[in-house]
Amino acid sequence: MSHMGGRSDRPSACGRGYRGGMARILIVGGHGKVALLLARVLADRGDEVTAIIRDPDQSDDVRAAGAEPVVFDIEHQDRAAFARVIAGHDAVVWSAGAGGGSAQRTHAVDFEAAVRSMDAAGDAGVSRYVMVSYFNSSPQHGIPADDPFHAYAEAKAAADEYLRATTLDWTVLGPSRLTLGEGTGRIDAEAAASAEVSRANVALVVAQALREPATIHRTIRFNDGDTPVAEALAG
Repeated sequence: MSHMGGRSDRPSACGRGYRGGMARILIVGGHGKVALLLARVLADRGDEVTAIIRDPDQSDDVRAAGAEPVVFDIEHQDRAAFARVIAGHDAVVWSAGAGGGSAQRTHAVDFEAAVRSMDAAGDAGVSRYVMVSYFNSSPQHGIPADDPFHAYAEAKAAADEYLRATTLDWTVLGPSRLTLGEGTGRIDAEAAASAEVSRANVALVVAQALREPATIHRTIRFNDGDTPVAEALAG
C-alpha cells in the first residue's frame, strides 16, 4: 500500500484548520456515541455534516443529531468508492471501529478500512483528517497476544502509524477510558497516564481540532481535566 494522501489545490475550510464559517465534515462511523455527539456540536455551529453508517435503520438517529446519513460498507467497499463518498468535503473524521468480535474483522475495519479511507481522502483532494484513536495506542502497546484486546491494539497502532506517514494534514486524538459524563469543555492534554474522559468532551475536542491549525501533525492524548479545550489544543 502506498502512503498517499496528497493535498489539493481546492480551497478548504479545514485544510490548515479554520477559525469560523461553515465546513463540510464527513464522520466515518456516524452512529457511534461520540460520533452522534460530534455531529450535534458541528451542526449547531453551522457545519454541514455527513455521517457514514452501515445500517440504514440508523438513519433517523443520525438525522436527529444534525447529520446527513450515507449508507456505505467501509469494510468491503474499495478505495475508489470511498473516494467518491469523501469528495466534496473539507475534512474526514474517523470514528469507526469493529467493536470487538473476531481478530480478522477487527483488522479489516480498524486497520484496512481506515487505511483505505486515508488513501481515498488523498485521492479525493481532502487533506484534513482527524483520527479518533485511544490514549495508549502505540506499536509498544504491551498488550499480550493472548489478550482479547490485542487485535484492536495492533490494528489501531498500525493505522495511526500509517496516518502519520501520509502527507495528509492529520491529527491523532487519544482519549482515555470513555465515560457517559457531562461535557465540561475542560481536559488535561498533558497527562502522563490514561484516566477517563467523557464522550461529550471527546466530541468537543474533535470539533475544536478541526478548527485549530496547531493540532495538525500532532498526537494529542487527553483525560478530563481543568484546561478549556480550545486552550489545551492551541498549546
